[in-house]
Amino acid sequence: MSFECDLVWSIFDSGPRTCRCPLVCLPSVSGTADVFFFQVLALSAKGLRVITVSYPVYWNHDEWCEGFLKLINFLRLEKVHLFGASLGGFLAQKFAEYSFRLRVVASMIFCNSFTDTSIFRFSDVASILWVIPSVILKKMILQNFMRQKMDPAICRAVDFMVTKLESLCQSELASRLTLNSISNKIDTTKVSYQGIPITIIDVFDLSALSNRVKDALYKAYPLAKLAHMKSGGNFPYLSHPEDVNLFIEVHLRKFSGTPESPFLN
Repeated sequence: MSFECDLVWSIFDSGPRTCRCPLVCLPSVSGTADVFFFQVLALSAKGLRVITVSYPVYWNHDEWCEGFLKLINFLRLEKVHLFGASLGGFLAQKFAEYSFRLRVVASMIFCNSFTDTSIFRFSDVASILWVIPSVILKKMILQNFMRQKMDPAICRAVDFMVTKLESLCQSELASRLTLNSISNKIDTTKVSYQGIPITIIDVFDLSALSNRVKDALYKAYPLAKLAHMKSGGNFPYLSHPEDVNLFIEVHLRKFSGTPESPFLN
């Protein structure tokens, strides 16, 4: 399904359509809507409405937030629970900040995410990413795909994400890297003020994010629930989906029977 309002959002919408407060999954720089197929299959089978999205081409965070709000309104959703991976987690926070007067965000789950784009080394070239050839942009992203000895599940997840990366055109790659790199930091006071329940999923093995970045996210949301995984790599929702799905379900169960429930009541 595609939604168009100047720009096209591609989505998968699974589960009970009568639910007006679904789980919306936001992918990383290299991801597309279908990278969350494990979450869609498992969680929709348990009665959750799960929507996954692929981003159109946006060049700044406010434009992305405005477009995402239009998508929510187009789908006639009352509120959303957001599951964001890496860049998706940052955009989830940015949207909660952008829409804090509307109170559209019911809860958030972050997976290997961050609060400040200055952690990335491409900030100096963020303004010219739109003219860089696709092959170079892909190499910039692949540098974070660790290739040392990994367990087979993580290797399969990396291989799958490489195929997704290859499916993105130059403007999509440049746009996502720009959103990932242009200087911006979450105003966590606007997020915390809303009292949004948050769960942070992190891995103990190697990933693209340092412990310093992870600690900064924990400190930004001291009331967040922490869900640590012994292994998972950069894409635990693909390499170890059973664990990630369990964390998501536990997080969302507290809303069962309420107006913010993503379940079929």
